[in-house]
Amino acid sequence: MSQRTMLHILNGDATRIGLEQSGVPGEITVWGDVLYEGPVPRDVDDATFREARARFHAGEFISYDEALAMHERWDRGMARAATADEVVLWFEHDLHDQLLLVRQLDWFARQPARHYTLSLICIGEFPAVEPFFGLGQLTPDQLASLLDTRRRVSERQLSLGQAMWSAFTGDDPRAIERLLARDTSALPFLDGAMRRLLEDFPDARTGLPRTERSILEILRRDGDMRFIDLFPAQQQTEERVFMGDWTFWRRLRDLARGPLPLVTLENALHNGSMLQARVAITDDGRRALDGDLDWMDVAGIDRWIGGAHLLSPHVAWRWDGRGILRAPAPNGQD
Repeated sequence: MSQRTMLHILNGDATRIGLEQSGVPGEITVWGDVLYEGPVPRDVDDATFREARARFHAGEFISYDEALAMHERWDRGMARAATADEVVLWFEHDLHDQLLLVRQLDWFARQPARHYTLSLICIGEFPAVEPFFGLGQLTPDQLASLLDTRRRVSERQLSLGQAMWSAFTGDDPRAIERLLARDTSALPFLDGAMRRLLEDFPDARTGLPRTERSILEILRRDGDMRFIDLFPAQQQTEERVFMGDWTFWRRLRDLARGPLPLVTLENALHNGSMLQARVAITDDGRRALDGDLDWMDVAGIDRWIGGAHLLSPHVAWRWDGRGILRAPAPNGQD
């Protein structure tokens, strides 16, 4: 009898390194896009999707060709599901992974004639690992111990994953709220993750998303800091750490832009590295924290959250601490 073939789809290379050393049988691949930033096109084929994402990722740290090659490698790994007997998805509880999870559930739900078993490992804690941030913390033996905890993906999970992916990639974030008002217990970490996403829409009073507000609060409290110290300090404000250093750097650059910058950056990208950049809050940053300045009025923001485009001077969507609000269009236009 031939041995059952298994494909493991992981959230990133940190988990891959451990799993490769664990002795777990099967092939290992990664699909690790940072979906909580940049445009995420809706209802497009895989080639169009990866080209759009590669254009977003291309910049000072990676070229378009390198980004596209990375996406093509990820998609080739996904395509190997067609020859597997079982596909195992490995994820954790944070926003980064929950967006990956709903994307993969949507992708698999759309595949014709699935002959393989689709299984899921998704955890928010691990015994004796405290604080638990993610699978990348675990030793090879700890990762191997999770294999027997996998469960077959249910039709209810597939349906919820598809619904949330559609809401996330749509241009009206209130669709996410409507879905969260329903029973999402089939994917128990989804509610907390997506509510954290909504908190990164601009605040209705200050214009500051939660991430930017926490950065300014740390700088006002502790004084100017190096990036290498500020990044972990901000991560400590998160219930579920999800943000990478590239995203954090983009947030700092946005805060430093515009006619009234809220922070200053010194030694930015010194010798090609952002780690030694020094960040300080400005007087306008303090005004924004106090609600005396609306950052959206001066930021020059051009940011995507899923399918919602936040573009100044008219930023359509705001967060008021309870839910998403649609800002009135200028001159009463929609």
